[in-house]
Amino acid sequence: MPNKMKFAIVGAGVIAPFHAKAISANSNADLVAICDTEIEKAEKLASEFGVSKTYIDYEDMFKKEEIDIVSVCVPSGLHAEITIAAAKAGIHVLCEKPLDITRENMSEMIEVCKNNKVKLGCVYQRRTLDAAVITRKAIQDGKLGKLVLGDAYLKYYRSPEYYESAGWRGTWELDGGGALMNQGVHGIDLIQWMVGDVESVFAYTAPLVRNIEVEDTAVITVKYKNGAFGVIQGTTSVYPGQETRFEIHGEHGSIIFADSGFKEWKFLNGDETIPKVGNNEGGGSDPKAISDEGHYLFVEDIIQAVREDREPLVPGEEARKAVDLILAIYESSKTGKEVKV
Repeated sequence: MPNKMKFAIVGAGVIAPFHAKAISANSNADLVAICDTEIEKAEKLASEFGVSKTYIDYEDMFKKEEIDIVSVCVPSGLHAEITIAAAKAGIHVLCEKPLDITRENMSEMIEVCKNNKVKLGCVYQRRTLDAAVITRKAIQDGKLGKLVLGDAYLKYYRSPEYYESAGWRGTWELDGGGALMNQGVHGIDLIQWMVGDVESVFAYTAPLVRNIEVEDTAVITVKYKNGAFGVIQGTTSVYPGQETRFEIHGEHGSIIFADSGFKEWKFLNGDETIPKVGNNEGGGSDPKAISDEGHYLFVEDIIQAVREDREPLVPGEEARKAVDLILAIYESSKTGKEVKV
């Protein structure tokens, strides 16, 4: 096993610098190449991080460069294509969220990575936030008793200019959806990770404000497999963007937290000392304002997953859950019926 893992990045858009920064800061990693179909973007990012090799064609890069791990930072609908090519080249994959935008693509990604014995990790950095980790443990420890409600409020603002900034944004083909699939996917992943798997959904979704194909506003009622109910609201249409907020209630207590930390931590047994949290998440109104702390953890995790031959923090099977849930939401909105996940 090499002293340093050689990384490449495919896609030099908004999220790529988060990966580049995390890779460059890791003493076990070396960023050796960057690829983008717009070579100027690849060259700009490469110059910022002292990377000498840039490519316009990822297949070419996979053939010519010695790469251990690739960060997939392209539009969501292209995740499978690049992941599958990397796996066939024997390269481990750290994929940005969502895993992909169709069930078929996600299944193929997972299968090809497994068959080629490479790791497939997906970046859901909110799972590393202190408040989320503490809340999940409290639920699993039974502090809330029987769960009653698990709600997620994911109210973002994205301007018309944001959707015009790249041709793939707000399209079914490459974005795979709107406020839920792009922005809300983090919160949807988080609520089901904390509260438990979802049994069924009933949803309304539509582009109420933005001139896009996909939804900018969504309201969903949720039935969890453990019997609890919930509400998910997701938008990119409200100004200003709000802190994302999670409210979980059980027969014995309530936990509420937002991007800035805990708002409520109350239990029948009187344990009301609110836990201190260090890392917070932003990005309600500006996609570049999200915290980059999670990416440092995910880069280190994929390196150790390869070295220790273990599953990454969020492997493919786990990463697909949020997308499967969102696809069920879209089906419910389209058919006007409750849909099983």
